[in-house]
Amino acid sequence: MAVEIERKFLLRGDGWRARVQKSRRMAQGYLGGDLSSVRVRIAGEQAWLNIKSLELGIQRLEYEYPIPVEDAHEMLEKLCGSKVVEKTRNWVEYAGKCWEIDEFHGKNAGLIVAELELDDPEEPFERPPWLGREVTDEARYYNVALVSHPYSQWQDDESTRP
Repeated sequence: MAVEIERKFLLRGDGWRARVQKSRRMAQGYLGGDLSSVRVRIAGEQAWLNIKSLELGIQRLEYEYPIPVEDAHEMLEKLCGSKVVEKTRNWVEYAGKCWEIDEFHGKNAGLIVAELELDDPEEPFERPPWLGREVTDEARYYNVALVSHPYSQWQDDESTRP
């Protein structure tokens, strides 16, 4: 069984930007489901079909399969409609860990989320100084939620701050 163990955080400041090793613009669209999120993702000249269980938290089921880029473009256009999230993913190394920092675009512009994949839910890691509040258990920070309730529609309250 494929399992993803991932923690999500808001960011505090731009200190991470100087450490970016590579960046890639991405578009991912959601095909729906009650028990899982099914998405198609295009990143550069590659594409994947990804299925994740919908439970919140550090650990979820995840399956990912490469697909032809042409098929992915057609799926985004004809099957996803407005359920598309656009972002730039930045990879940042810190203390031996690879952080994926997503800067969202369009209706989610202004939202930046750092993710760290782990081998074990209890695995220790060093917190970078630019890391803010953990949002792993907050559904609205999940990409699948951002397609129906984008960041631009959120009220400016304490829960959106690092």
